Amino acid sequence: MKLSFTIAVLSLSLFFMPSNANSAERPHIVLMMADDLGWGDVGYNGSEISTPNIDKLAENGVRLNQFYAQPVCSPTRGALLTGRYPMRLGLQCGVVRPWAQHGLPLDERTLPQALSEVGYETAVVGKWHLGHCEPNYLPMKRGFNQQYGHYNGMLDYFTHIRDGGHDWHRNDKPNYDEGYSTNLIGEHAARIIAEHDKQKPLFLYVPFNAPHTPLQAPQEYIDRYADMKNKGRRTYAAMVTCMDDAIGRITTALKQNNFPAKDTLIFFCSDNGGIRKLGSNGKLRAGKGTLYEGGVRVPAIAVWQERLKPGAVVDEPLHVVDLYPTLLQLAGAKLSQPKPLDGKDIWSAIAKNQPSPHDVILLNVTPFHGAVRIGDWKLVHNGHVGANVTQVSPKETWELFNIRNDISEVNDLSQKRPKVFQRLKAKLTALANEATEPNIAPNKPHAGFQVPKTWGNE
Repeated sequence: MKLSFTIAVLSLSLFFMPSNANSAERPHIVLMMADDLGWGDVGYNGSEISTPNIDKLAENGVRLNQFYAQPVCSPTRGALLTGRYPMRLGLQCGVVRPWAQHGLPLDERTLPQALSEVGYETAVVGKWHLGHCEPNYLPMKRGFNQQYGHYNGMLDYFTHIRDGGHDWHRNDKPNYDEGYSTNLIGEHAARIIAEHDKQKPLFLYVPFNAPHTPLQAPQEYIDRYADMKNKGRRTYAAMVTCMDDAIGRITTALKQNNFPAKDTLIFFCSDNGGIRKLGSNGKLRAGKGTLYEGGVRVPAIAVWQERLKPGAVVDEPLHVVDLYPTLLQLAGAKLSQPKPLDGKDIWSAIAKNQPSPHDVILLNVTPFHGAVRIGDWKLVHNGHVGANVTQVSPKETWELFNIRNDISEVNDLSQKRPKVFQRLKAKLTALANEATEPNIAPNKPHAGFQVPKTWGNE
């Protein structure tokens, strides 16, 4: 009788146990993000730039052919770390400037916080760009156990200075390691992998600042592209290849330190489209800072041996906001939280090539512009803008495209398909009405602003 009772209790406990509750079943997660890398700037999309390590990820994993991010840096990072659209975070109108007095709202639950709840060791190595005006905005107050890198965009790659202030930190304290930032990021990420206790699952977030401006690269990489006539493009290509080598350093560290490939999920993407004068967005229209495909559709790859089919291509619309719920589900973390999610669990789309779970994908909405995707249809609104807004249009326009048939967004069908146009416009308007007031930091600091010796440590 006692034996039967014990067996019954064990059976019930196994039944109610989360499918990923065993730490051995939780994947190590390595999430790498490029900064301003264009759709056409990776070898597997036909680039002239050498990206063998990214291409190897594509060969060994699943290419996400319609993966969307935000038009610029900070909003993408906010969406990634919360599973919520930037218009709910006050981040919809641009990046967090060095002198901004805002960041990712402090009452948001973050991806590293949620993963820590189920036993993950969490680390961020690279560019934060989600606020540093006070200590509570810094990475180690937002769920990361380890931090290395910089808080702002556009820092000098060699001196680590942004607008006169030092911007290189380790565990949220000033750090003065010397070297080219991309190399330092790759080396430190590899070091974290080497020193990690594999009995505990690892979440390693590596947001590179390459190939974002300023255009700077080690000379040996620039020399590889001596045949490129355009000097800016030459340096840009060097920056991409240097980042690719850093990615190779990270993936090699996983192998050398015996991280089982069957227990490790690697994800790579860019944070927005490429800058048109430097990068390439292939057949996609426009580039960074716009809501056309060249600004928001980015290269993305997921790799997980035995769980994902090597060389597969998923041609379903997905969004960076989806990574939050997807990774939490894989890790066995809870999705229930006070603030509702916009992201969807997209694992069945990635692993089984099932349809996108989205009825609607909001590409962004601000008081001045917006874009929404429903099925194959995409609506783009470009309105009148002020001086502090990233996207600029000389006049107000509304355009409707069938993305499946018109990837380059050449044919505006708003007049030919009025019912579809009105349906998408109504949806975009409804979402705009849900938006919180945006934080828009001035492009330049106010008069009398004193640049701190070290950013984030005033």
